[in-house]
Amino acid sequence: MFKIAIVDDEAPARVRLHTLLDDIAHEFPHEVVAETGDAQEALRLMQSVKPDVILLDVQMPVMTGIEFAKALRAASGEGDRPQIIYITAYEEFALPAFEVQATDYLLKPVRASRLLESLRRVRARLPQPEINGSDDRRPARTSFSIMERGRVVMVPVSEVLFMKADQKYVSLHTPFRSYLIEDSLTSLEAEFPDRFVRVHRNALVRRSAIAGVEKVVQSVSRPNGDEKVSEGWQVLVAGCAEKLPVSRRQWSVIKPLVR
Repeated sequence: MFKIAIVDDEAPARVRLHTLLDDIAHEFPHEVVAETGDAQEALRLMQSVKPDVILLDVQMPVMTGIEFAKALRAASGEGDRPQIIYITAYEEFALPAFEVQATDYLLKPVRASRLLESLRRVRARLPQPEINGSDDRRPARTSFSIMERGRVVMVPVSEVLFMKADQKYVSLHTPFRSYLIEDSLTSLEAEFPDRFVRVHRNALVRRSAIAGVEKVVQSVSRPNGDEKVSEGWQVLVAGCAEKLPVSRRQWSVIKPLVR
């Protein structure tokens, strides 16, 4: 599990980071292993919690984020040192931040999509464990083996436009037809993180098949006779007439993909 530490002296800022991390949890599984508003305390914690990345403020009392990074470099070897993403309201500290080898420098308020992009950059820099006989992880499949009427049908992953959860089954939808498999949507999302993106709790769509988005306005009648109007978005899928609703939680992830 990817390990994250949050260091910011303002409690609302730490709460905001937790919210953003929750929003991207499907796209980027992680664990927050430390949280503090004191950079000196954070420095003491690093050896025990060993995070992969620190989400760090710049302007903090007693020890600034830049001073923290310098102290961390002095106290740890390069291979054991977590990467740092600065998250701050101050543009003027960007140069000093990169002089202490910051991975990224984000200005508040941070969008979930921007944080996700930055964390992916961190993960790409980390050494990748080798897959061997004792490792449970396997390369992603190139096709699905589906038992159908006494025969096995091979469906290439590249043909799947989207996947939808339906009770205990997941349906795979191609331009030609759909198929049922017993995999969970969560396991499929973990197996194909770079190919499919979650748009809703019950749907994944192939990134390259997203043709656009469309606003949806719904009017719901209330018992007292009034009408409540709600707005949302749905994804347009290339080569398919079906439109997939986008949950509010996933909108920040989908929006950058259709700019």
